[in-house]
Amino acid sequence: MRDPYSVLGVSKNASEAEIKKAFRKLAKQFHPDQNADNPKAKERFSEANQAYEILGDKDKRGQFDRGEIDADGKPKFYGG
Repeated sequence: MRDPYSVLGVSKNASEAEIKKAFRKLAKQFHPDQNADNPKAKERFSEANQAYEILGDKDKRGQFDRGEIDADGKPKFYGG
């Protein structure tokens, strides 16, 4: 997945309210029920959900910002 901040179209210092607002706007715009004839809309909706799952959770957002988890929410493993 792409960077969650770019998916939602917010800056890295965006407030929780800005992140929630951006997510809701995208969710409404790309919701599958509103775009039955647009297969790309389902992908964008799913991508927005994934991004919000990370950025909408204070702990996960911190982990992502520190590089502890990737854009899919999976832990990053460092060899060594």
